[in-house]
Amino acid sequence: MTTQSTVARILREGFDDFREFVNPLVALRAQLAAEPSAVHHVDAGRLVTDEGRVIEDFHGTQAFGHRHPAIARALLEFLESDSPSWFPSRVNPYAGSLARRLCERTRATGEPAPPYSNVYFSNSGSEAVEAALKLARAVSRRPRVLSLEGAYHGCTMGSCGLMAKGVFRDPFEPHVPGLGALPFGDLDALAGALRGGDVAAIVVEPIQLEGGVHPLPANYVAALCELTREHRALLVADEIQTGLGRTGRFLASETWPRRPDVVLLGKHLGGGLLPISAMLTRRELWERAYGQNFETAEAHNCTFSGSAPVCVAAHAALDLLTGELIARVRELGASFRRGLTEALAGLPLFDEVRGDGLAVGIALEGTDHPWLSFEHFGMSDLSGHPSVGLLLCHRLYKRGYFCFVCGHDWSVLRLQPRFTIEPERLAEFTSVVREELSELCALT
Repeated sequence: MTTQSTVARILREGFDDFREFVNPLVALRAQLAAEPSAVHHVDAGRLVTDEGRVIEDFHGTQAFGHRHPAIARALLEFLESDSPSWFPSRVNPYAGSLARRLCERTRATGEPAPPYSNVYFSNSGSEAVEAALKLARAVSRRPRVLSLEGAYHGCTMGSCGLMAKGVFRDPFEPHVPGLGALPFGDLDALAGALRGGDVAAIVVEPIQLEGGVHPLPANYVAALCELTREHRALLVADEIQTGLGRTGRFLASETWPRRPDVVLLGKHLGGGLLPISAMLTRRELWERAYGQNFETAEAHNCTFSGSAPVCVAAHAALDLLTGELIARVRELGASFRRGLTEALAGLPLFDEVRGDGLAVGIALEGTDHPWLSFEHFGMSDLSGHPSVGLLLCHRLYKRGYFCFVCGHDWSVLRLQPRFTIEPERLAEFTSVVREELSELCALT
């Protein structure tokens, strides 16, 4: 069977197979909400459905658009070579080369040396968080790791213990002992928690995207940097969503008063084609955790950590992520947010636009109008959740835009367009959002 016929067969049968064998509720939700689920091919970085509808993806994993040709070519070159993908001794040249490049890219202008010198690769953002949890405990020999209320750090057993309360966290109690959350932005709570001397690390997102697109306040960042150093707790920046240019800087945390001890990367690190994440830290911290002897050197590992094809994809993604492109993200994002604010001002269901770079949130006002309630649509199990954001998403799907609300705050529309998107497309989206939100306002 040829590759082409295999792909054709999967696209012909696989959507129904997903409904039956993977997650029928996800498939049903997509059908009811008219989400663009039957996607068959890609054109110029955008998705095309079986009906020929073109979809612009604002979900955030495709910073360079779907199936960027440069990343596809790099993978084809690897597949046509005779290089192994997995190295049984774990001495992996692909991982080594990518690690060096990532560390060097984290150096900001004026810094004498890269702030990070050691990288651990894994397959998902959640696994990168797990690696940071283990590093922090191994380095400090302390039990507690804290996050902030509203956080989203992953769905594996350790990472979900740092998650905001709700469906991603509550069903899986009891959680790993020692994990907990501090009130967002509360300086007294931060100082009090660290004063006890038992905190191994504090894990934070520079912008809580799933929590409602809330940037960390500058005074809180300053306190984090100072107090974690004073009390010898690791400061971990979860940049899985904000890193790699998303905020108009290579790392959102590169402007903090001091560099975090650990930075986590993921999402579009694999160019949108292959899954890879990374934990970056300093060599002395890695050595304290794992560098004591040969036995401890692999105390934390993953079979396919940094496998050759994912590293090749990441190299190709970093080739695309030039300084010029990152500057474009910063400028285009500022223009986009300004345009959204101007276009939506005065609409009764609009609150504000938040974010940085091309990490954008549209905060919406609630409504108690019965026509816009989940009960009105026969979804009483969602009673109590704000509905306007999802209703707006539903209308945007039909207009050719795949967006979603924040995972922890359904009143905020989360927008993460590709870095290469044309300004005209963003202007068109702005116009469409105003039209569709105006229609919802007219129903209230």
